[in-house]
Amino acid sequence: YATNKFLPLILGCASGGARMQEGSLSLMQMAKISSALYDYQSNKKFFYVSILTSPTTGGVTASFGMLGDIIIAEPNAYIAFAG
Repeated sequence: YATNKFLPLILGCASGGARMQEGSLSLMQMAKISSALYDYQSNKKFFYVSILTSPTTGGVTASFGMLGDIIIAEPNAYIAFAG
C-alpha cells in the first residue's frame, strides 16, 4: 500500500525474535522482510521509519528493526541483541 501510494513505510517492532522450535519457515521471515525493505529503500527510494517497542530483541534487532531511515524507541523500552 505504501509503495503504491508513495507513502513512507512505518513499521512497529515488538518481538523477542523467532524461536528455533518454530522451524526454518519462521526463521526465514526476517530475511524476507529485510530483503523487501532493502528493495523499498534502495530501488524505490522510499522512506522507512522503524518504531521499536518493548521488547525488541533477537533477530528483529539484527534485521529489519535497525534498517529504518529513522529509528524511534519508546521510552524505557527493552531493546537488545546478543549474538
